[in-house]
Amino acid sequence: MSRIQATFEALKAQDRTALIPYVMAGFPFADITPELMLGMVAAGADVIELGVPFSDPSADGAVIQKAGDKALSFGIGLRHVLAMVSDFRRKDATTPVVLMGYANPVERYDQLHGAKDEPGSAFIRDASAAGVDGVLVVDYPPEECEAFAAQLRANQMDLIFLLAPTSTNERMDKIAQVASGYVYYVSLKGVTGAGNLDIAAVQAMLPRIRQHVSIPLGVGFGIRDGGTAAAVGSVADAVVIGSKLIQMIELQPRDQVVAAASAFLREIRQALDA
Repeated sequence: MSRIQATFEALKAQDRTALIPYVMAGFPFADITPELMLGMVAAGADVIELGVPFSDPSADGAVIQKAGDKALSFGIGLRHVLAMVSDFRRKDATTPVVLMGYANPVERYDQLHGAKDEPGSAFIRDASAAGVDGVLVVDYPPEECEAFAAQLRANQMDLIFLLAPTSTNERMDKIAQVASGYVYYVSLKGVTGAGNLDIAAVQAMLPRIRQHVSIPLGVGFGIRDGGTAAAVGSVADAVVIGSKLIQMIELQPRDQVVAAASAFLREIRQALDA
């Protein structure tokens, strides 16, 4: 059983909704990420999504693109992200960590670090050793991921997919065949941080998804405060919050980043638990 599955089962037994904050690795300071991750857990995060910086992110809005660009300017790459997870794991052995990013860094990592005489993916090998629990590769279609998903599961890691308001029943069925851990429902048409969240539309869509997908459902994109988090949390298994959190920490001095993120997440946690 993966750490993600164990976490969701424990939360279900407590009738609680998972809080999943997203932060960009290496932002807003190159060396702050492990400390920030620990602070978010202390503030009530159940799973952490850690963005892998990439120069051409197709699903990210302006806020997260800017964060990724800043991390790239510090020289942060996938190798550094795995080191950050390892650092976090030295103090937290239980909170699941999901890497969210794109195919290019993963495949480039394999090119640079793979060994032809070793079975499996170099990325999967090293992610497992670092303590990663799940991977969400935005531009990996489920039709091409069966072997990748199987390798991840063999290393107690989950492959997570996005669903959108435009997803067909056939697409949901295909994702259900390969996904594990949880599925991330993108509540808006567009990129991260775009538009206003239509709570009624989310509440109408999730029962339809559950007809096809049996693992937990997280909802993200457009969740910006305790009120929207609580409304979504009443029907979802998890609430994912990223752009607003990035905005909260973007301009903070280094010694205030963790405190600002923690205060914001405590507000969200309290709203979900209420």
